[in-house]
Amino acid sequence: MRTLTTQEKKAASILQRDLPLISKPFAAVADDCGLNASQLIRLLRDLSKNGVLRKIGAILRHQNAGYRKNALVVWSVPPGDEQVAGRAFAALPFVSHCYARKPPFQEKYNLFTMLHAQDNDLSVLIDTMAQLIGNSDYLILESLQEYKKTSPEYF
Repeated sequence: MRTLTTQEKKAASILQRDLPLISKPFAAVADDCGLNASQLIRLLRDLSKNGVLRKIGAILRHQNAGYRKNALVVWSVPPGDEQVAGRAFAALPFVSHCYARKPPFQEKYNLFTMLHAQDNDLSVLIDTMAQLIGNSDYLILESLQEYKKTSPEYF
């Protein structure tokens, strides 16, 4: 493991926060680091190549985008059917996360899905999912209060 340079740490520190909402956000980040945009991209590629940087991704703040309701719906899917059900759920536009869990939650629920809806009624979406896989053995775990939602900060 190598030690990051001061410039690399500064770039990482800036990039772990929200990017500015301007036409060329990476040029602004580069400028803040004393680099030009090409140099910043090269630095990020090197960090990625060396396994320091895994990805740069966007986070949609779903409430600000008009999605009012979300819930984690956990499914009891028979062993061996997880791949088929998981792929079917993952293809749905209202599912943001879909993953298998081993060991199962409560020794039963082995497929987890995160749903987002623009209205307060998730029942139509959940009914669609249940019909899609022919399984209505699920629990709905609704978000009641959000206490923290931030990305980790390393620098």
